[in-house]
Amino acid sequence: MNMKESQYNSQLELMKKKGLSQLGLMINEDWDGDPKRLAFVLSRYKFVAKMLEGEKDILEVGCGDGFASRIVKQTVKNLTVSDFDQVFIDDAKSRKDSDWPMTYLVHDMTEVPTGKKFDAIYSVDVFEHIDPKDEGKFLSNICKSLNPNGVVIIGTPSIESQAFASPESIEGHVNCKTGKAFKALMAKYFDHVFLFSMNDEVVHTGFSKMAHYLLTLCCNQINHD
Repeated sequence: MNMKESQYNSQLELMKKKGLSQLGLMINEDWDGDPKRLAFVLSRYKFVAKMLEGEKDILEVGCGDGFASRIVKQTVKNLTVSDFDQVFIDDAKSRKDSDWPMTYLVHDMTEVPTGKKFDAIYSVDVFEHIDPKDEGKFLSNICKSLNPNGVVIIGTPSIESQAFASPESIEGHVNCKTGKAFKALMAKYFDHVFLFSMNDEVVHTGFSKMAHYLLTLCCNQINHD
């Protein structure tokens, strides 16, 4: 059977060749209960992809199901996706695609740095889950996993957003900050910290106290040795 408009036949051909793509564990839950959240999550990854475009060796810290990581892989050469939960890595690997090669790693950044240094490291929707007593180790180990001239991007919900968060989110969000506090923390590790605000799927440079989400782009790592 062919489509009535022939330009869409490629969609049937792709389905026959690869089947239909499956959602990951986390994205599946969003699609079932709050579909619009996919737009927000994917937009965060698009921001990362644009900022890191052309970079060679990239690490994602806390990839979850890895569903959105392909957006970053589209613009960088080598992408390693990591998470401290084996279940998430197994789920991500179950949807491996040879056309979108990635390296998968079970790793806890609050414990030790990676054995390899990367040109850039990003982490989306992870920092708010890091116990405040562990945030120093988390950021220090990120720096130790980064090349001296590397770039770090970290995204997290703002403390102001938590008044509107679901009970499930609040339970796991143990370390949300104001934009000012988040930037000040990152400035302990990098000379240059650029703070962005985000509302829904829109990234901007507006008033951080009205932002639902915060993103810091950091470079020129400070040597703490």
